[in-house]
Amino acid sequence: ARNDLVQRCQQLGKNRKLLISEKMSAADKDSMKAAIYHSFGGVIRVETVPIPKLPSTDGVLIKVEATGVCRSDWHGWKGHDGDISEHGLPFCPGHEFSGTVVQSSSTDFSSGDRVAVPFILSCGSCPSCAIDNQPTVCHDQKQPGFTQWGSFAEYVAIPRASRNVRRLPPSVSFVQAAALGCRLTTAYRALLQQGNLKPHQSVVVAGCGGLGLSCIMLAKDITTQKIIAIDVSEAALKKARQLGATHTILATSSNQKDIVKEAWTLTDDQGAHVTVDAAGFAATCETAILCTRRGGRMVQVGLPIDGQSLPNIPMGLVAGRELELVGSHGFSADDLPALLRRVSNGTLDPLLLVERCVSLEKGAAVLMEMDKGSPLGMTMITSFGDDGVERADVSVKNGQ
Repeated sequence: ARNDLVQRCQQLGKNRKLLISEKMSAADKDSMKAAIYHSFGGVIRVETVPIPKLPSTDGVLIKVEATGVCRSDWHGWKGHDGDISEHGLPFCPGHEFSGTVVQSSSTDFSSGDRVAVPFILSCGSCPSCAIDNQPTVCHDQKQPGFTQWGSFAEYVAIPRASRNVRRLPPSVSFVQAAALGCRLTTAYRALLQQGNLKPHQSVVVAGCGGLGLSCIMLAKDITTQKIIAIDVSEAALKKARQLGATHTILATSSNQKDIVKEAWTLTDDQGAHVTVDAAGFAATCETAILCTRRGGRMVQVGLPIDGQSLPNIPMGLVAGRELELVGSHGFSADDLPALLRRVSNGTLDPLLLVERCVSLEKGAAVLMEMDKGSPLGMTMITSFGDDGVERADVSVKNGQ
């Protein structure tokens, strides 16, 4: 049964927390297990490496309890991210995670605190943060898994803790919190804050990976109108229907003109009020724009790869129909407590997006396997090889 599998998935993280007091603390250890790559696109192996040092001020050292395997980590591994190139190799990926504080130089956190961390660690003092209140475009943002080693490890050191780290409500599991860490929070900002989706408005989501499926799930709670999912995978579209899509369009069976025509037909030849490119490909960007109704808004949240073919954006149509093209990146730490409360009270269930919980070694393999395509839903790493927890993968089959 699904509930039993979910409980086993969550228990992996709970067992690790109980063992903190029984095992050597991070202060007593000098090494940890981490998934490391030494060249872009090279093999990712679990290695023994030094534990990262606690920042001298306002930092926390976190024992990672759950961390997601995200397409953005794949982009970094393949050499598509300039921050990783600037940091240099070897490198440890991972940016959507939750865990337990084991050391703190922050006055706001103590050892034993259960916490979640957004992947953008804003500075608070640059013009975007201090004047414009836009921390998601902070001039000096730090990002675990991009500007510093990430969470595919037993421990991760986080600076700027007081501004960015948030405690978990007692009823929110580590797996639920990690599932919020990137894709769901990024979808929340894209759809609600940048897209400003209203209950009377229709929506088209182009691309149904973890980010797109998160958009679908959130849209179901907002709008009473049509939610249209577009993807090349029948399995992804099936998942989209389970999460709330009212209609789906299989992109492989039609050319772009036919796909756009079907979306317009489904919206009474008006187009959708809000459209989202959740994949970052030229085709998904173009499709999202062409599916937008007059006066509507298109949100670009999927990150394109530098060097890939550029989208053909019909700027005459954008001007003539008064379309709004809006970018969206990440999520503000200030908004995280509100989402955590929704998880705590049961109005938002990130576990619906989680397909399986795996070991660190298996998680590294899943990341490398993204060369062949995106896995369905989210994969969570919850076993790091040092805690005596069951090593077998836990599959979370929604609806079973």
